[in-house]
Amino acid sequence: MIRARAFFWVAALLLALGLARDRVDAWIDATVIPPLVPVTSVEVLDRDGVLLRAYTVEDGRWRLPVSLAEVDPGFIALLLTYEDRRFHDHAGVDWRAMARAAWQAVTNGRIVSGASTITMQVARLLEDSGTGTWRGKLRQIRLALALERQLTKQEILTLYLHLAPYGGNIEGVRAASFTWFGQEPRRLTTAEAALLVAIPQAPNSRRPDQNPDNALAARNRVLDRAHRFGLSTTEEVAAARSEPLPDARHDFPMLAPHVSDRLVAVDPASQHNLTLDATLQAQMEALSRDAVRGQGNRLNAAIMVMDHRTGAMLASVGSADYTDARLQGFVDMTRALRSPGSTLKPLIYGLGFEAGLIHPESLITDRPTRFGDYAPQNFDRRFRGELSVRHALQVSLNVPVVALLDEVGPAELMTRMRRAGMAPEFPSGQPGLAVALGGVGVTMEDMMRLYGALAAGGAAVPLRYRQGAVGADPVQVLSPVAAWYTGDILSDMPPPPNAPRNGLAYKTGTSYGHRDAWAFGYDGRHVVGVWLGRADGASVPGAFGAERAAPLLFEAFARIAPGLTPLPPPPRGALTIGHDALPGPLRRFAGRDGAAQDPEAPEIAFPPDGAILARQPGLPMIARVERGTPPYTWLWNGRPVEIGQRTREVSLGEPPEGFIDLTVIDSEGRGASVFLEITVP
Repeated sequence: MIRARAFFWVAALLLALGLARDRVDAWIDATVIPPLVPVTSVEVLDRDGVLLRAYTVEDGRWRLPVSLAEVDPGFIALLLTYEDRRFHDHAGVDWRAMARAAWQAVTNGRIVSGASTITMQVARLLEDSGTGTWRGKLRQIRLALALERQLTKQEILTLYLHLAPYGGNIEGVRAASFTWFGQEPRRLTTAEAALLVAIPQAPNSRRPDQNPDNALAARNRVLDRAHRFGLSTTEEVAAARSEPLPDARHDFPMLAPHVSDRLVAVDPASQHNLTLDATLQAQMEALSRDAVRGQGNRLNAAIMVMDHRTGAMLASVGSADYTDARLQGFVDMTRALRSPGSTLKPLIYGLGFEAGLIHPESLITDRPTRFGDYAPQNFDRRFRGELSVRHALQVSLNVPVVALLDEVGPAELMTRMRRAGMAPEFPSGQPGLAVALGGVGVTMEDMMRLYGALAAGGAAVPLRYRQGAVGADPVQVLSPVAAWYTGDILSDMPPPPNAPRNGLAYKTGTSYGHRDAWAFGYDGRHVVGVWLGRADGASVPGAFGAERAAPLLFEAFARIAPGLTPLPPPPRGALTIGHDALPGPLRRFAGRDGAAQDPEAPEIAFPPDGAILARQPGLPMIARVERGTPPYTWLWNGRPVEIGQRTREVSLGEPPEGFIDLTVIDSEGRGASVFLEITVP
């Protein structure tokens, strides 16, 4: 009978426990779980994942995205040792710790130690609930048990790394590491890790910048516990104790603010991976600040660095100080419409090379000339007479380049600029000869595209800021020969004072009224652009491209690499000869005065201008010229293909595929050109 009763009560107890367990399970399963993906700061990263800039979440808090792999393992070990040693063993609530805390509270008459697990803390942080009432604690227990059924331990720990409070508007270990140590939390000293473990228990009263004594005591308690449980040696703890606390908050990284603002505004993504190099960006920003420091006149600066092989922007500084309202630093001067001054001249000379009008060693005349109502003057109002094209470009004379543009045509210049990806704007709506001297509105980005094309053998690679962005195929702006001629001249430019003569191909420019000082340069890999001026467009007396922007350009290249990447060798078809060895028609540029207005000047009768011809493999193209004085020189895209031809009809061999300029020059230096498209049937 006794055994039967005992069996009955045991069975009843087990049934009651089972029913209670089912009720508890149902209670836990019915828990309403808040969103488990915390809103994190939008971040902008460089090409290697380095943080360039971050933005606060809507309520003004810093909460940076982070993963377990991005946090020093020493911090994780300290955190679990101090906060929740049985984290990997319990199901959300450490009942042993809770019983111990209750016993200590009863025997001591006050709370001696807490019993909240990491999971319970996550539950409280997810709902921003307090811990002062039994209802709040019960809710944390219920939510913690529910979380353990929904998430892995790694996911729960990752939530803690995002939500742990660190005082003020700082949440999460990554934001805290930037705030107190100015670095990512990948590598922390033992003392740094201990401080980051200690602060969340009392985030406002343990801020090291406001309550250093409390912060120091709390950090040392974490270190003592690490030693007690064998996580750190006596020597390591002693060394960590001697490490000073941070006494001020660090600013969050704010590199490339203009680019970041622009890209974030058009794309709502939480992470933006850019082509910029954080180290180089910081160097260029420092260089721009140094360039305007103490200069007055609200002088501002912008610098860009691009890899012209890929079009990837490596650094983009829109102003010397983004936060300086006096400079209008918030204006991105890399995208502001400005006059380019003389920096368009290399393209005009390149068009002359391509059309077969000139060679670097051709002679060109610098003399007073009137083009209709337009009579350009040189900067110093002096004229040099006859000199080489090479020298005319290097000293940036105005009359020769206007004469050349008059021959090439402003419309052709605009076509090539647009082909490079530029978007020129004109005050009058139509381009005129003044474009040669800067009478056009362009942006610094536009000019980077142009100089990138010059540097890359005449082919413009689309400029890009985002990693993984797929751009269009390169577009041929100039023939490789014409681009090489231009670069060869620019690389022989004398450097500014105290700068090395290292073969950097560069050109300077100053806009009308000294509003803009420019310098663009390139080597075999990089293009750099420099602008100095005022954001409001006011004049800056004494601002010359050669005197102010050029030294800054050379300093920028010195920070990119110890030495320049060599420029490429001359391409096939380039004539690397002196003036006397040139074909007669190329020895001197006659211009319209000597050729275009001459009724005896040659004219290409076939093929007609604008023709689209199907290439016939094995069959040469036949061309015919009328008028002119033989012998004739024929050129494709500025490269001679037939020299000394006395007949008016000539076989030119198989033409290259694509767009070509076909030019003929007679013995008097008079020429004619047609623009063709050669297709493959």
